[in-house]
Amino acid sequence: MPVLALEGVNKSFGAVRALRDVSLELFAGEAHALAGENGAGKSTLIKTLAGVHRPDSGRVLLDGEPVVFHGPAGARDVGIAVIYQEPTLFPDLSIAENIFMGRQPRRALGRIDHKAVRTSTAALMARLGVELDPDRPARGLSIADQQIVEIAKALSFDARVLIMDEPTAALTGSETARLFSVVETLRAEGAAVLFISHRLEEIFELCQRVTVLRDGRWVASEPLAGLTQDDLVRRMVGRDLAELYPKQDSRVGETALSVRRLTREGVFRDVSFDVRRGEIVALAGLVGAGRTEVAQAVFGVDRADAGEVRVGGSALRPGSPTAAMDAGLALVPEDRRQRGLVMEMSIERNIGLTGLDRLGRAGLVKRALERGRAADWAVRLQLKYGSLADHVGVLSGGNQQKVVLAKWLATEPTVLIVDEPTRGIDVGTKAEVHRLLSSLAADGLAVLMISSDLPEVLGMADRVLVMHEGRLVAEIPRAEATEESVMAAATGLTDGADGARIAGEADATGPTGTSGHPHANGPTGDPAASGHTEATGDTGVTGPTGVTGLTGVTGPTGVTGPTGATGTSGHPHAAGSTGAAGSTGVTGSTGASGPTGATGLTGATGTSGRPHATGDTGATGPTGDPAASGYTDATGDTGASGPTTGATGTSGRPHAAGPTGATGPTGACGASAEGTRT
Repeated sequence: MPVLALEGVNKSFGAVRALRDVSLELFAGEAHALAGENGAGKSTLIKTLAGVHRPDSGRVLLDGEPVVFHGPAGARDVGIAVIYQEPTLFPDLSIAENIFMGRQPRRALGRIDHKAVRTSTAALMARLGVELDPDRPARGLSIADQQIVEIAKALSFDARVLIMDEPTAALTGSETARLFSVVETLRAEGAAVLFISHRLEEIFELCQRVTVLRDGRWVASEPLAGLTQDDLVRRMVGRDLAELYPKQDSRVGETALSVRRLTREGVFRDVSFDVRRGEIVALAGLVGAGRTEVAQAVFGVDRADAGEVRVGGSALRPGSPTAAMDAGLALVPEDRRQRGLVMEMSIERNIGLTGLDRLGRAGLVKRALERGRAADWAVRLQLKYGSLADHVGVLSGGNQQKVVLAKWLATEPTVLIVDEPTRGIDVGTKAEVHRLLSSLAADGLAVLMISSDLPEVLGMADRVLVMHEGRLVAEIPRAEATEESVMAAATGLTDGADGARIAGEADATGPTGTSGHPHANGPTGDPAASGHTEATGDTGVTGPTGVTGLTGVTGPTGVTGPTGATGTSGHPHAAGSTGAAGSTGVTGSTGASGPTGATGLTGATGTSGRPHATGDTGATGPTGDPAASGYTDATGDTGASGPTTGATGTSGRPHAAGPTGATGPTGACGASAEGTRT
């Protein structure tokens, strides 16, 4: 017998039928997934189970008996608890106080027994297998820890049914794994779990059965063991998706966005990269690595302490979103409800916010122009809505995201920065957003995409930049990017401090030739059009090395000691200088993976081909003397076996600061702060 069930439930809001003859059964000790596109009726079903809504017809059954909930408190009293995507804790109260708010044990004379509250909280945390101090304030807790507190609160009510609505949307992989471990503990104790998520891989990992809703109707309830993800998608959307990641081929053009040595103390440092017209560049990494903060500094929401941002070759005034917009930048923020939309305003007003200066005169907006602009973008983005005058808050999450995109695309930007573009939206709308981004790139837009969804990163990006603890540690071309290589860099398992590739690298000691000196931020030379060195070992413009080509992750050599073709100063350098003409010859073997052959010689022009993590081409950038920080891996020295014979090599030493271009960086204090224009 199911613990909780719905039988033939119908629910309407005015003329809108949210649920039509929906049935559901939840069993003790089972995790049951609820799947469907945005607008399918999932939220209404959850609120019906939680006592927020009362069905127009049909029945709610508890242990086989009909029950009517008179509000959420009635559902909670019989053991039904809901864990929402956004926790609802009191930030200035302790964990223990949040759990037992209004139900604190009392001593004589009615005084709160704080010791009993702490003891009970500690027991709940031990039951869940987590360590959280009961006296710690809720303010400052991660989203994952806040959700653990919400689960502990539910257990304090002796919850028998736990409804989890998008609980992993803002969690890292490790936090999600811990949450799933807690859910397994609850299942083992006999709790019934209803799990709602747009991440299909999580549904298959955690749940045993699934119920699918489509357009408010029940479609199926069946075991997951006999289904594939494609089967589930077909049930959810009623059709085959052409492709979830429809990446179109595009021609990469000139550099649209150039970031150099961008630093914000305590948050990120020395971040440099380029984004070219026609390409999608993904900025990957764990939550807290600094990705969102970099995007906000580039756009001017936050002011960087050092560094330079250029759009179309022109330096951008720091700390000014207005200047960023005028230069052609657009930023779709991570939190669409808090930062991307004004929830109390209409759809058409939200879309028009970025173009008020073009929609009227003297501060007066022409509503006809505003409505026409909104209607045009609603058609182009296939927005689903009742009326453009409706509050944007009535839209599903996917359609809200389309409104944010419309608002910024209406500015006709040259660079679009999208932060978590598909978070919290259903699989069908996700495919639509992917098609839109791919189409925009094919039309010449430069796209910088921040995403915690690895399949999305791998499926959409032409290049993947990886951040770890505030630093850009790796750049991986599309052909070499895998979940393993991205996660290795994101978690710090791969030494990416010098911006070297983390995919396709071979020997730990192999020399990279005179033109292949990796450098973290100092752009020199002329790397390939995609801004990265290839997995086959290209070193500079004409200098591919032997069979294995690429040096190992910890073994790049010759970082600070290259010399030219015929100079007399090409003696071996302690930091790993290599032969002037790039010859690896008999004595220049690449270590365990074998000596590089005839193809390992670098041509006379190899000195200009220093690969750079961001692929900048500083044609006139001075290179200077090697700095103290001109690092080489301990295992990467070629030492005495790499004597040089060239005479002009003194100009080939990379510089830690790697200045680029003839125009020079702009002054750090050259702009005053401005308000953000949305």
